[in-house]
Amino acid sequence: MDDQVNRLVEKTWTKFESTPRSQRLMIAVSGIPGSGKTTLAAKVSQRLNERYREANPGLASLPDVATFLPMDGYHLTRAQLSAMSDPTTAHARRGAAFTFDAPAFLQLVKDLRNPLVPESQTIYAPSFDHAVKDPVANDIPIAASSRVVIFEGNYLSLGSGAPEWKEAAQMMDELWFVDVPEEVARKRLISRHVVSGIAPNEEEAGKRADENDLVNGREIVQGRLDVHEMIYSREDQQWKPEEQGIDKERDQ
Repeated sequence: MDDQVNRLVEKTWTKFESTPRSQRLMIAVSGIPGSGKTTLAAKVSQRLNERYREANPGLASLPDVATFLPMDGYHLTRAQLSAMSDPTTAHARRGAAFTFDAPAFLQLVKDLRNPLVPESQTIYAPSFDHAVKDPVANDIPIAASSRVVIFEGNYLSLGSGAPEWKEAAQMMDELWFVDVPEEVARKRLISRHVVSGIAPNEEEAGKRADENDLVNGREIVQGRLDVHEMIYSREDQQWKPEEQGIDKERDQ
């Protein structure tokens, strides 16, 4: 994994250095549930900020140049799911593309695409509170000083379904996709669901993975747009579920 991360950091840093100061460099990392995309996106963002500080050693209190932005805050709320025509299915399939607010996500991407000027203000994105299982509005700040945004989410390279996904993808500078064997993703999902309390045992966790997560995953793979980078996640120590404290996948 480290070799892939290092290459992507170097590539992104080179691209950032040639990006006009009035623009943000925007990269979307997608993949099926359990692929490890959150781990990858967070690591790249973290290392870009480290690289930025190394390049500017004389500046105190240097703000981050890169922001890691998961799209899990764009889940529809439980109340919104309950208001759907088939609320039982909506709640059971939470994490499917239709249970996200694609228009709101597209608006965020458009806002971040506006030119950076001295008057530019901080833009806020929602996060997701796993304790209450609902989004939290205006919880993730993207400062004007943040000139690299690493988005992460299942549907960020989706060319099918709601048209907002494709439009948002086409506004990115790069699309990255984390490829993983389905059986590896399933093992990770079972472990994650049990540890997080989403499922009471491995049998129920496997059922959820088979009936929701991996169904969504096939839609993601089948509807994927052409991407700039394919990253290959395999079952090694750095991609194991217990290693992924930052990889809740939040797609539940």
